[in-house]
Amino acid sequence: MIRIVVADDHTVLRQALARVLNTRPDMEVVGEAATGAEAVRMAQELTPDVVLMDITMPDGDGITATARIRDMGLSVAVLILTVHDRDEYLFRALRAGALGYVLKETDLDELLTAVRRVAEGHVYIQPAMASKLVADYLQRGYAENGGDNPQDTLSTREREVLRLIAAGQTTGQIAKELVLSPNTVRTHRDHIMEKLGLHNKAALIRYAVTHGLIEPTE
Repeated sequence: MIRIVVADDHTVLRQALARVLNTRPDMEVVGEAATGAEAVRMAQELTPDVVLMDITMPDGDGITATARIRDMGLSVAVLILTVHDRDEYLFRALRAGALGYVLKETDLDELLTAVRRVAEGHVYIQPAMASKLVADYLQRGYAENGGDNPQDTLSTREREVLRLIAAGQTTGQIAKELVLSPNTVRTHRDHIMEKLGLHNKAALIRYAVTHGLIEPTE
């Protein structure tokens, strides 16, 4: 059962989302928050699997609340659900520790998929936002990194594995596509994390997404 806190200052929307999520056999809304501070408190007290977080809220916006949840070391996945479709919000949310970013205009099936994906520890970025993020990064290039690019240490095979991880493929799917064993894929993943100085799969996926390692069509 995926335990969820819904954080949104619009009462009607928040309650409607809670009702819909509660109709799913694998989901349960355990709390509703109307402010960023309430979202943080409920994340700490209720220890949900997922916080469905709006950005624009009183008493601490959703991105600030996400960073506070991360800094507390809570094992809670934050999925941003917002009207903001500008790249800067996506970057800020990822840096704050969010595992997902979905626009409120999305359909219900995609939202449910996003909830399930982040609950499993995967990153879920709505395709339209991921494409904009990659296009923006490619336009700006690597200048802002101010020096050597750590990706240069990756082998061709490691880059392929990293790209497929960023596209949301499982270890089994990657193994099948690259004609490798699952253990070999996991070994490549471990080497990638060591070279990039990352410590878990979620951080690896965030790195891949924010550094433009998926094609815009993905």
